[in-house]
Amino acid sequence: MIRSNPPGGVDEYAVAALRLYLRLPETPLKATSNDRQTAANLYARGISLDTIESALLLASIRRLSRLPDLPRLSPIRSLAYFLPVIEEILFNPVPNDYLQYLRKKVESLSSRR
Repeated sequence: MIRSNPPGGVDEYAVAALRLYLRLPETPLKATSNDRQTAANLYARGISLDTIESALLLASIRRLSRLPDLPRLSPIRSLAYFLPVIEEILFNPVPNDYLQYLRKKVESLSSRR
């Protein structure tokens, strides 16, 4: 199911965006004040939660799909890590039905680790 932005404004939006971020593999256990500020900035720019989720999932798939013989990537420490992929999705949006595929792919890849 594709969610629309919450009607409650920036606070509900930030909570929803941070929930998407924190449930990913390889992300911190809790958000920082910088993460909350990044989410507020995304809200101010009018970026949908669907776009954010697509970018988070796509970046996670890229990380989880790396060949095991390559050097490990440094841990993700901030929601800001995903900003370039959010920009990529804004420039080249993914179809709505692709979001479900991305969710399943992250689940599959993270269960193999």
